[in-house]
Amino acid sequence: MPPMTDSAPARAHGKNAFLFVVVAVTLNMLAFGIVMPIMPSLLAELTGLPVELAARENGWLAMTYAIANFIAMPFLGALSDRFGRRPVLLVSIAMLGVDMVIMGLAPSVAVLFLGRALAGFFSATVSVANAYVADVTEPRDRGRAFGMLGAAFGLGFILGPVFGGLLGEIHIRLPFFVAAVCAGLNFLYGLFVMPESLAPENRRPLSLARANPFGAVKHFSKLPRVYWFIITIGVFQVGHAVYPSTWNYYGAARYGWSEWQIGLSLGAVGIGSALSQALLTGIIIKRLGAMRAAVFGLAMNAAAMALFAFASQGWMVYAILFVSALGGVAMPSINTITSNLTPPNAQGELQGAQSSLMAFTLIFSPVLMTQVFAEFAGPAAPVHIPGAAFLLAASFTLLALLPLYQGIRANRAALTEADI
Repeated sequence: MPPMTDSAPARAHGKNAFLFVVVAVTLNMLAFGIVMPIMPSLLAELTGLPVELAARENGWLAMTYAIANFIAMPFLGALSDRFGRRPVLLVSIAMLGVDMVIMGLAPSVAVLFLGRALAGFFSATVSVANAYVADVTEPRDRGRAFGMLGAAFGLGFILGPVFGGLLGEIHIRLPFFVAAVCAGLNFLYGLFVMPESLAPENRRPLSLARANPFGAVKHFSKLPRVYWFIITIGVFQVGHAVYPSTWNYYGAARYGWSEWQIGLSLGAVGIGSALSQALLTGIIIKRLGAMRAAVFGLAMNAAAMALFAFASQGWMVYAILFVSALGGVAMPSINTITSNLTPPNAQGELQGAQSSLMAFTLIFSPVLMTQVFAEFAGPAAPVHIPGAAFLLAASFTLLALLPLYQGIRANRAALTEADI
């Protein structure tokens, strides 16, 4: 059996190296998305509560995952710099399979929390996969490579909920075990096929300073020209959390969607986002400039969230998805602006700051959205507004325009015509 430590020499980087990370990310997102359609029914079963109120527990589960992930993400990255990408990736993939088995067998909500904590701590697949791609590709090829990795991310998320919905119709816990099998196959593929990407001479000692999860403060201090835009991303992400935290519960409670119907809707969201990213984002940024495209994207996101809040019939959701897809231009536009304002030798600091802030917002934003949803959609709601969480999300998205405009004012002299 091939060893999983840095005692294995780094083999030549062939097609299997890059293929592995593409497969790993696809299966990781497939395993993640496959359980989303059945979570409302599972939590309702375990808690004995209506779906609207069971959503509260989903918020706390998401917080548990996010806290563990926020703490562990830089630590696992530092471990991969010390011991290589391969062992960290393999352990992360294996723990994803363990998490799925734990959740599939969970007799109580408390056991679900244990599974989510383990998954959050070991969820390094995407971040370490990015480092792996950087190791095995030439600088001139990295843009295309990262684009393929993003496509794999999207493909897994599109297919996962659809398969999860189908499997959930057979048995409510079947998706967990299928996800565990996906993780197991991915682990075996990596164990026997994947070479180590980080040569021994490029490794560095483990540093607790670099493994500090609160490094965003340091990043902010080094990027004074872009911190308004990073704040924009943070505020926007608070609102955007309404989708992963409440979408499936909202569909089940308001429209009476089955697991299959929830899976189809999530798949449609993924397809809309993928088509927008592939076909429209570049055109919109080129036509409007990154700055106007960012404003347009935030406005479309806010409009879509408000429309979802007032959609009284399930079919309306699919009509609104076009507006939501147009909102996909927001993040690429803001990333274009921040990248253009940052010197080449500080791009890593920029990505670290953005990633740290986004991870931090995921600690509290799902709880906020699920609590608001449960409060106003439940049977004892003071005022019955099933879409209250989407209205709150739209408010945060509009609020994100304020730091965006402040960033424009602070950097107007440095922005090119293409940015404006």
